[in-house]
Amino acid sequence: MLLNLNIIDLAVVKSLDLDLKKGMSVLTGETGAGKSILLTALGLALGDRADSGYVRPECKRAEINLEFDLADAPLAQQWLKDNELDTEQQCLIRRIVNHDGRSKAYINNRPVTLQALQELSEKLVEIHGQHAHLTLLNADEQRRLLDAYAKNQPLLDSVNACYRQWQQTSKELANLIKSSADQTEREELLRYQLEELQQLELANFSYAELLEEHGKLANLGQILSVGQTQVDSLYENDRQSVNRMLNHSLSELSHIAQFAPELNEICTMLSEAQIQVEEASLQLRRFLEAQEADPQRLEDVENRIGIVQSLSRKHHVTPDELPELVGKLEHELDGLAHSSERIEDLTASAAQLLAQYHQLAAQLSAQRSLSGKKLEQQISAMIKELGMPQGEFLIDIAAQDSETPKLNGKDKIEFLVSANPGLPAKPLAKVASGGELSRISLAIQVTTSSDKTTPTMIFDEVDSGIGGGIAEIVGQKLRSLSHNRQVMCVTHLPQVAAQAHHHLYVEKNNQTDITSSSVRLLKTEERVEEIARMLGGVNITANTLAHAKEMLFQSISGLEPGYTTQGN
Repeated sequence: MLLNLNIIDLAVVKSLDLDLKKGMSVLTGETGAGKSILLTALGLALGDRADSGYVRPECKRAEINLEFDLADAPLAQQWLKDNELDTEQQCLIRRIVNHDGRSKAYINNRPVTLQALQELSEKLVEIHGQHAHLTLLNADEQRRLLDAYAKNQPLLDSVNACYRQWQQTSKELANLIKSSADQTEREELLRYQLEELQQLELANFSYAELLEEHGKLANLGQILSVGQTQVDSLYENDRQSVNRMLNHSLSELSHIAQFAPELNEICTMLSEAQIQVEEASLQLRRFLEAQEADPQRLEDVENRIGIVQSLSRKHHVTPDELPELVGKLEHELDGLAHSSERIEDLTASAAQLLAQYHQLAAQLSAQRSLSGKKLEQQISAMIKELGMPQGEFLIDIAAQDSETPKLNGKDKIEFLVSANPGLPAKPLAKVASGGELSRISLAIQVTTSSDKTTPTMIFDEVDSGIGGGIAEIVGQKLRSLSHNRQVMCVTHLPQVAAQAHHHLYVEKNNQTDITSSSVRLLKTEERVEEIARMLGGVNITANTLAHAKEMLFQSISGLEPGYTTQGN
């Protein structure tokens, strides 16, 4: 469960440190006091998208910290363990939003991706927004709620995995069948292209080496001429070769070195240079003697370069990519040669997957039908309690006629309701009264939440459009949910607030230039006053206070001790 919520510089909240406990907690306050910002903070910390508008004016960043006790969250414990983020029985979540809109997320002080944060959050907190009844009008949401209630997820995963395999197999099969229609023409083209490329003998082909050889053959005359000139200059010219000049310098310096010994090192360097010059000239002479003009080879290389460039342009590849192209064409040709066998294999595989899908989808339909009856009864009973005594809730599960597999099974699921006896049940979207839709929505949410393992549930004004005695029943239902989990509820209804174990009051402070909101835990006397305000508005009379006190003590016998809140 959520132990602590800490907020720094988020919108109207300068700083807030809120300790929470088990049971049902309500948040109340004047309209515009900032109740929604707490849910915004929770949403951000749990992985909602962030932007710079969340950062408090004149601040560099906003920060939200959550601390959870995982004793009642085994799925979250396992996720943390699987992702090597576990630290005993507690979990710390931190989200930072910078003034430029960028954000960072941390789990147990280690940075994580937003996707990872969202995966963990699903196992810790479930939030029901004030517009949940609008979401319920969506057919996919209705299916999801029924499957969640029926605990169909493992079977649903199998159905969808089978569907995707069938879809992939069928797509590959269709492509093969389509391509086989002009297979002969394609095979002929591939063989012709391969013959062209194979003439180049591309096994050890290097376009750079081919260009290098061409450059050498094309410039052989210049190579021989310049090379022979340099041989003469280095060694063979008796009058002024480099070797002769080095020999003269060495002789002269050696003579005077007997008077200046420090010249011996220079003489040694000249002697080594003379050896190097002699060796270089010998190697250059051997290289020149090995060269031989070969006009035919030059012509062959030029022809080969021309063919390579032509085929490169034709196939839209670089010359060095031609060997890889040969491999691709050979692979495609081999695939076409065996396509008939592949078509047979894929046909059999698709048929097998289709049969498996229908078997799994039938099991899913049966489980939905069985659970749907139970869910109908439970929601019908609850909407009767919520002020619709003649109301009946139905779940229409209709198998679609198409034999083509579909994602999430073959069923079309629709929630129906009949508000009065004798009238046909209509889809939720056609329920005329907004108040009725709110009550039906709340009944669905409470009923489908009763078997969930999420340790913390948050309801944001889901009781809108409800009042009087019905509101008291709503409060009782929310309180009943908190017997084995933590429930937080933002409400404007005193009947709901009176049912809570803990009452948090949100108030706005306008004493500074920048508005701020704070949250504090109300003591018993303060709870009476707040419930009286919710009952009577601006002018609170003695009768209103008495009514509030009566409501509070009728709802809760023996108030539980409070906990610390701090806010600025």
